[in-house]
Amino acid sequence: MKTVNKVCQYLAAIASLAVIVLFFVDFAVIVSDKIGTISVSGGQLAFGLDLTNPMVVMSKSSKLLFVFLMSIITLVCNAVSLSPKSKNVKYASAGFGLFTAIYMLVVALSRPAKFVDVDPLREVSKSVTISYTAFVYIIAVVLFVAAIAAIAHLFINDKLVCDKEKKPTIMKRVIRFLRDYKSEVKKIVWPSLKDVVKNTLIVLIICVIIGVFIWLADFGLAKLLDLILGTK
Repeated sequence: MKTVNKVCQYLAAIASLAVIVLFFVDFAVIVSDKIGTISVSGGQLAFGLDLTNPMVVMSKSSKLLFVFLMSIITLVCNAVSLSPKSKNVKYASAGFGLFTAIYMLVVALSRPAKFVDVDPLREVSKSVTISYTAFVYIIAVVLFVAAIAAIAHLFINDKLVCDKEKKPTIMKRVIRFLRDYKSEVKKIVWPSLKDVVKNTLIVLIICVIIGVFIWLADFGLAKLLDLILGTK
């Protein structure tokens, strides 16, 4: 179990590092009748692309930049979690990793034009087409591998610690919470429709009264301020 835990821990860190490296390979291929075929990397799309034949400045993709920055944060969390002294970092690495993987999957399954700025090229070209390379989908898969490995490390490590300290695991605590929640929900006394309507009307009336009071006070203070400024 300890060996599997270590393998998952290192796999998450290696996969996170691989994502950063893969971000600088070709993400998209742009074909323009004016410029020709252009291959752009994820880093170029995230930080903006400057073409000089002719001069075309493509604005950066905030979505891909966000994925890149989140990938760096995930890598840092996974690297820090390798230290035996780190405690809660493993939760952050699993959370950030899963969130980044989902966001990258959205990018991969969406139309390329949604995340790649080709409007400047359309201004100088009659025909512009854009398509993703396989690396976009590879990064999405690698991110999910990193996230799954981080989550597996989280649960395996939690089980090892709980077995050592004789505490309930995360799953047992979640199950106990859901059972307690279910029992508490059964104790709730739901109000009747008449009570709901009556209480709603009371709240609305109070809101109207307070709103009118605030409006009158604001109107009066505004008039008073006008008079003071007028005397000056």
